[in-house]
Amino acid sequence: MGIAMTLEQALRLTNRNMVAFDLVLGTSAILAPATTLKVLGHEHPSPDAEHLFRRCGPIWLTFAAAHAMAARRGEERDWWALAWLRGTEIATDALWAESAAVSRPGAKLGLRLASVSNLAMAAGFAWLSRR
Repeated sequence: MGIAMTLEQALRLTNRNMVAFDLVLGTSAILAPATTLKVLGHEHPSPDAEHLFRRCGPIWLTFAAAHAMAARRGEERDWWALAWLRGTEIATDALWAESAAVSRPGAKLGLRLASVSNLAMAAGFAWLSRR
């Protein structure tokens, strides 16, 4: 007999995982932008690209805080805010995948799938906000 997970449980687990993911991504972008870009499949960045990427660190830390708030409090407004936040990210990674500097095999696909993931989270968190 397998363990079944409901959609709500899966969304709540995803939310908790996103706290950690965005915390690591945001912190890494601030403290080690070139290394973080390399891990994501980007070639060694120019100084301006490195600084633009570092600029995203506080954004991702804000996402981590929003995910943590929804995990802790779980109110309708928390899930609705997450739906909007994730909605703002739907196209960003797919656009970034078009950069010639994203060159590691599989990196472009990974970025495109991140856009799909953001779309799914936006829809799922919007659904949770109405429960």
